[in-house]
Order: sequence, then structure tokens, then C-alpha cells
Amino acid sequence: IKYPGLDDSPQHEVATRLYGGRYGGLLTFGTGDRQSAFRVINALKLARNLANIGDAKTLVIHPASTICCDYTPDEKTLMGVTEDLIRVSVGIEDSEDIVADFKQALDAI
Repeated sequence: IKYPGLDDSPQHEVATRLYGGRYGGLLTFGTGDRQSAFRVINALKLARNLANIGDAKTLVIHPASTICCDYTPDEKTLMGVTEDLIRVSVGIEDSEDIVADFKQALDAI
């Protein structure tokens, strides 16, 4: 999981200083491989597969095949975009519903 609000994030100190402990609702995580990433995305029921961020709804995408599809493999590596990466823009739904949705989707892998 990559999220600046985590103490072990390389960006944690800078994000804390700049944003005063408000780290936002955008995070990424890996699933092991591309096939697993799509299995998770396709199994989600609450979260929608859309490229927006900052929406009221929880959204997910597979960056390697969407917003970063025109970059070379080397450029993707430099950006930290891997084939197993899922980007999540957390919405305003009940947090328990969001967690339950991701849990059931992750159980698919």
C-alpha cells in the first residue's frame, strides 16, 4: 500500500508538513500481478472503475492500462506504476461498506 498517511511512507514527513495531517483519499496498492489486479477491480461492487479522482464515490483504476498506457515500461517503472497496481480514490460512502467491498474483492484472488 502506498499512502502518505502511513508512517513508513517515503512521503509521510513531507505530506505531514505540507498538509498538516490531512493526507487525502488517494492510495494505491499492488495485488501481485496484472491478472489479480483485474480480478479485484472486476469483483468490486461499490467502487466504480473510473479514472476520476476527488469524486463523492469510491473509484478505482488500473493505471498501467489507463492513464499510463502510453508510457514505456521504463517510464512506468520510474513512476512506480506496476502491472499489479490499483489506484483508489476513496469516496464518502460509509467506511465499513468500502472496507467490506474491498475485502470481498480481495478474497477473489
